[in-house]
Amino acid sequence: MPVPAILFPADPLNPRRPDPHFAWEARLLRELGGEHHLVDHDALLAGHAEEAVRRVPRDGGPLWYRGWMLPSARYAAFAAALTARGCGLLTSPAGYATAHELPGWYDVFDGATPASVWIPSTGVPAPPGPTELAAAVARLGGHGPAIVKDYVKSRKHEWHEACYVPELADLAAVGRVVARFVELQGEFLAGGVVLRRYEEFERADGGPGSADSSPGPAGGRGGRAAEARVWWLDGEPVLVGPHPDAPHDTVEPDLTGVHALVRTLGCRFVTTDLASRADGTGWRVVEVGDGQVSDLPHGIDAAGLLASLIAA
Repeated sequence: MPVPAILFPADPLNPRRPDPHFAWEARLLRELGGEHHLVDHDALLAGHAEEAVRRVPRDGGPLWYRGWMLPSARYAAFAAALTARGCGLLTSPAGYATAHELPGWYDVFDGATPASVWIPSTGVPAPPGPTELAAAVARLGGHGPAIVKDYVKSRKHEWHEACYVPELADLAAVGRVVARFVELQGEFLAGGVVLRRYEEFERADGGPGSADSSPGPAGGRGGRAAEARVWWLDGEPVLVGPHPDAPHDTVEPDLTGVHALVRTLGCRFVTTDLASRADGTGWRVVEVGDGQVSDLPHGIDAAGLLASLIAA
């Protein structure tokens, strides 16, 4: 069976080299005896998938991607362009969307992750109307604090402005935060608007914090949560480390309950971000992601992860 190669984004200033952000992964891959090819990420985002993959050898066999996030539709075009060249991504477009977007993985992890509801976008980056928001708030229980995000990301660095809702019962405040979030996301709004129940997590310094925040909410609560990022290949953990936002943290998550859920999800290469609840009731799944577009913390030993990918 052919050994998989890995695709990295090319450096926009020097298309014959990997993007500087991924250069260390490419070097490590070469040291492990693996092979990589380069793709044009800007062309992928612009909808020019055939142009983006022109440096990938024809009939090159199975491929993994390790690069910047792509909207699910762009990933599907990426996969089709590679198939036309006789290659194949080992993560299908359906598998990518399942792991990359919250509605794809939420039902499997329901109960192990903060309660969430979502309002699909109509394709135009406009906030949901008051009636839609009120219905979503009601589905989430109607009261208490919440986080606003889209299917993929939050705007945690604009915490009070476009991320945190102190009280869902204040529908006017919900509307303001959602509207600002949608405005700031603009054309990059992914899928639709998500409301997630806010939970307190153990903070890196031992206090309560939020895994969706850096500054934390008003009133003294919050702070950066101590998060772990776990990398799974074919249902097994191949790398456990800190979240990229805090690469020097030491976190040892309990994977007992998560293991079975990842297997149920059925995606080949995924990540789970985990945080421990401040009340001591256990570890929670903060996010699930496609492993191809999840960032690695700087300084982590990724040799085992990359070796597993090229042996898959």
